[in-house]
This record gives sequence, structure tokens and C-alpha cells, in this order.
Amino acid sequence: MGRSADDVDLDDALDPLVVAMDVGSTATRGGVHDASGRPVRGLQHKVPHAFTVAPDGTSVIDPDQVTAEIEQVLDAVTADRRLGTRIAGVALDTFAASLVAVDAAGRPLTPCLTYADSRCSTAVAALREELDEHAVQQRTGTRVHASYHAPRLRWLAEAEPRTVAATTGWWSLGEYVLHRLVGVPLAGTSTVAWTGLLDRRTGELDGELLAAAGVTPDHFAPPRDMTDPAAAAAPARWPALARALWFPVVTDGYASNVGAGATDPTVLAASTATSGALRALLDGPADPLPFGLWNYRVAKDRTLLGGAINDVGRAVSWAQSTLRLGPDPAAVLTAAPSDATPLVLPYLTGERAPGWVGDARAVIGGVSVATDADALFRGVVEGVAMTYARVADELRPAAPQVEQVAASGRVTNDQPEWLQVLADVLARPVTHVTRRRATQRGTALLALDVLAPDVLRAPDATGATYEPRPEHADHYAERRARFAQVYDALLRP
Repeated sequence: MGRSADDVDLDDALDPLVVAMDVGSTATRGGVHDASGRPVRGLQHKVPHAFTVAPDGTSVIDPDQVTAEIEQVLDAVTADRRLGTRIAGVALDTFAASLVAVDAAGRPLTPCLTYADSRCSTAVAALREELDEHAVQQRTGTRVHASYHAPRLRWLAEAEPRTVAATTGWWSLGEYVLHRLVGVPLAGTSTVAWTGLLDRRTGELDGELLAAAGVTPDHFAPPRDMTDPAAAAAPARWPALARALWFPVVTDGYASNVGAGATDPTVLAASTATSGALRALLDGPADPLPFGLWNYRVAKDRTLLGGAINDVGRAVSWAQSTLRLGPDPAAVLTAAPSDATPLVLPYLTGERAPGWVGDARAVIGGVSVATDADALFRGVVEGVAMTYARVADELRPAAPQVEQVAASGRVTNDQPEWLQVLADVLARPVTHVTRRRATQRGTALLALDVLAPDVLRAPDATGATYEPRPEHADHYAERRARFAQVYDALLRP
């Protein structure tokens, strides 16, 4: 890992230390952080991976592979003998809405279904006919959608009845990993909320959805807040963790907000990784809750309001690997907008918020003989920005206190020039959160709020703020109107 101004040498790190790990769509990362939230220099590690995907909507990853990656990370970041027993906690976040079937011994019976697995689309349609989706959303904060458990479990019962009959537990990926490491599937409140089965007000599993899915509460680990870590014994291969508490697994969305400094209703976090989201942390449940958004219970007194976007970095990476782009993509993104730019609806793996069309696919229009690769790339980036704007429109009535947008993640760090496009489309200032591994840092901070609540945290690292350019307002308003027309004509159910 390269040197960063945010890092601290181990000898200068403030105790207690924590290990924070982040399982994302493209890699497993982890590292040691000190009590101020700073990464400890040299004690960071990354293991790349990829989902297994197929045209039928399959999107899975091997849970044992991820467990092995976590073990590699722990081997790497705890090897320094100077650590002694200074590490007081281990915390883990994973991509949200994951599902692994396990038997009575905790062995996996299925691969881990990721948030992007859309094979249960027929079950989604059936449940929308059977249930009052508006009432479900008001209780759980979630729609009936392919990324949530109820339709997935209904689909699995039909597609793999023997597997379902042998299943005694439905765990998230993080629960499976922690069970393998320390013998306990520590399910964080936010992790259970992302199943789509948790009542956002009571913190109890929703009986109607459980019945519709054909499961019972004892198939699930009880949700635990971060204030309830476990004193589980770490394997002997990691002596530095001998005294560490193990925290319930949290979702990357919750951790990302915390890591980006979006911890109150005035800051809207824009996550820009492989997938993306706009989110605001609220005190209590959102009321009103717009139908296009979700509102997850993440702690007994906090909820996360927002909407997720499947294809952000995935769409940008697809364009970069598929098109013969020019040598200067930054210039493409900073150029004035053009009517000749193709209109792109970048739904490569389906839509979540705000329309929840799980089987949506990308639409590209306005291509002429004069369209080159750079123009199409610009169209993809504008299309991604317009998907954020659709979520932002839904957020306004439920989060009226928002004053700023904080953008973090791989896409923003790799192509910060795209934030000008985002600011123009949103018609809001957008600030670049320059700290890398913001999600991992958020996971560390959640643990430190329990272990070291009185220690002053290191300040947020931010870069430029991109102001919307008034001269481009009319252009993007017209583009957004065309986007909506094409969406309604081709994608809306």
C-alpha cells in the first residue's frame, strides 16, 4: 500500500486499535485502524475477486472463497509482532442483500447469491400479485424486488426443493464468514434489514413476508446492534486478536455513509463503487417513505433512507473495456454537454431504485454514423448521473434537510471529473470525499464508537466541490425528460 497523508505509523497510532474488513463487489479489503480512525501504515491488504455471472441473471460468489480471502487479510494485517494485543475489536462489512443457505452444521448448500442476482423475477411478479406492496414497504422499508429474500426464497423452493428442505439457516455472506472464523453468525441489524424482512420500526421479522417465503424466524440469526459485540475466541493463527471483540457484520451501505462523513440528515452520501447509492442517515424511520426508496433499520434508533443503483462502476468499466476510447477520458467528461451525445439508460444488471425493474437492461439511443467511442462513453456517464438524479427526486420530500452531497468510491477517485456531470444533472454542489477505503473506514468508526467513544476522530478528507453550472441546466433538464420518456416506453412494467 502506498503512503498517504491519512495514514499513521504503528508506533504513533492511538489505542485501542481495530481491524476493519470490507467485502465489496470486486475485492475483499481490510486493515488496522487506530482509535482516531486513521489507517495504520503497512497494515492494509486487498484480495481481488469477481462475481460469477450468466445471462439468465445469475450473480453469485463462493462463500468459502470469501472466507479464505478474509483469512488472507487477517494473516497480512496482524503479522507485525509489535501489535501485541493492542487490537481491541474486529469489524466486518459486506455488500448488502447477500444470501447463503446453510445446513445444521453451518455448511453452505448454495453459493452466495449477490444483490445483482435476478433469477427470481417470476417470484417477484407473483408476490406483487399476492401482497400489498405499499403496505410491505411501509412496514419493512423495502419493495418486493429480486435483491430481497422473500422472492429469492420463493424461487429457490421451486428451483431447488431438495436444497431448501435441507436448509436450517438463511445467512448473509458476513454471517457465514464469522461463523467459519469464530463459530458465531453475528448478524448486524443493518444486515438483517437488507433481507427485506425486518420491520423498520419494531426490529422484528415480518410475519406476512416470512409466510409468503415459506420460512420461519428460526431460520435467521437474531439482529444485533454494533453496541453488542461478542467476546468470541479468535483462532490461534492470529495471536494479535486474542483479546479482540468481534462485532456484528454490517452492510457496506451503512458503513459507507459513516466513512464519508454523512452521519446526519443534512448530508447526502453518493456512493460510486461497482454499484452505487444515494443515502441519508436519519433519527428514526422516514415518514413519508416514498415508494421508490428504501428505509433500512440500521440500529435501534437510526434508519438509512435512500436508493441503490446496480450499475455505476460496472457501467463505466463496461464502457472502458468495450469501447476504443481516446487517450484522455478526463477531457471527454469536462467538455461542454452536446445534443449529439447518445442517450444511455445504463441498466446492465437491472434497476433497483426508484423503479425496481429487476430485469431491466441497458438502452442506447441517438447513435448516428458520427457517434464515436468517446461520445458513447460520455453518454454512459451522463446516464449514470441521471440514475442518481431519479433517486434524488424521490429523496427530496423525505429528507428536506439535505444541504450537501458527499461523493466517495472507486469511480469518483478514478474519474473525479465525472462529478461535474453529476453536479450539473443533480443541480446541487457535490463534494469529493478523497479518502480511499471510505467504507472500510466507516466500519472501523462504527466499532470505535463502542470501543473508544471519547477519542477525537481524524477529520474527513475532502477535495474539490463541484458547483452546478447554470448554463447547462436547460440542457440536462431536457436530457432527463428524454430519459424518462424512454424509460416509460421501454422499461416501466
